[in-house]
Amino acid sequence: MKIKGNAIVLTNGKLNTKSAKTAHGLIRGSKRFNIVSVIDSSFSEKYVHVDKNGKIDLKDSISDIPIYKDINSFLHSSLKVDYCIIGVASAGGLLPNDMRQDVILSLKSGISIINGLHSILNDDDELRKISKQSNVKIYDIRGSMPRNELTFWSGKIYDVKVPKIVVLGTDCGLGKRTTAKLIVENLKKNNIKSDMVYTGQTGWMQGWEHGFIFDSTLNDFVSGELEKAIYECYVAKKPRYILIEGQAALRNPSGPCGSEFLISANVDGVVLQHSPKRKFFDGWEHVNAVMPTLDSEIELINSYGKEVIAVTLNTQGMTNQEKIFHKELISKDLDIPVFLPIDEGLDGFLEILENKFYEN
Repeated sequence: MKIKGNAIVLTNGKLNTKSAKTAHGLIRGSKRFNIVSVIDSSFSEKYVHVDKNGKIDLKDSISDIPIYKDINSFLHSSLKVDYCIIGVASAGGLLPNDMRQDVILSLKSGISIINGLHSILNDDDELRKISKQSNVKIYDIRGSMPRNELTFWSGKIYDVKVPKIVVLGTDCGLGKRTTAKLIVENLKKNNIKSDMVYTGQTGWMQGWEHGFIFDSTLNDFVSGELEKAIYECYVAKKPRYILIEGQAALRNPSGPCGSEFLISANVDGVVLQHSPKRKFFDGWEHVNAVMPTLDSEIELINSYGKEVIAVTLNTQGMTNQEKIFHKELISKDLDIPVFLPIDEGLDGFLEILENKFYEN
């Protein structure tokens, strides 16, 4: 899809929560969309600021991106956009009722909708009718590809002759995509050509050229689409490294995922994202779904014949003292490099890669 331009992002009062991870990803940077404003009733009249490591802060003084209460308020500004992006994940993947009016007003105002929810908004008779009347479009990014356009795994992955590094996580919603993006940016800063293969809707929205949407792909074709994306990235970009965005977690009971990356993508190394403060799988505290320990997750990955080359920490909710404590403890106990991507950046990561894959 040839989609590119100025955009606003709807976050429905959830800008400061993990539910707005699509918005966070776009705010940190997109080659497809220029984010000119966030629409969030809880933080209207504030501004979004992103620091050099990708940390997002809300400011009272004028900063990078203004926040408006609703679409109506935005329309009274001088800002102009082509697209309105639904920037939150919702329960059941449905469009929340309290976002519906903003979507309708966007369409009536000549603004196309970018929808990353599981629910297909083109199946909504009212929204489809309004979009047609206003001569704008609804783009359902999670719409499934036709079966005849999907690809089976072929073995071409073995023709990819550069290191493939996947960022897996011990749970969902830990920042795997952001860490993969930050690694690519750090390598670029060091004049090392690399690229990221996306596997979720936000990666597409950020403008990465190679990838597919994992959870909208028929199961039999996931391995083939993953292989195809990696191979095409290798041929087109000729990178020194390929970073791959992981999904979910190997042992998340609501959607175990990860073996496809280890086996079908034949990765050469794993970066494991972890939150030391998270005790239960996200959203499953009520059924006592306790997360496995970090060392046991590494052992499981090792059992696939793959190596965790670094651990990266999600430090949300931690004090500065806690961040340093967990970094040093994990590094000492597991004898593995540990990074705080958002807090400290990824300097030193290139040395790990070069020593492992290109040491003479």
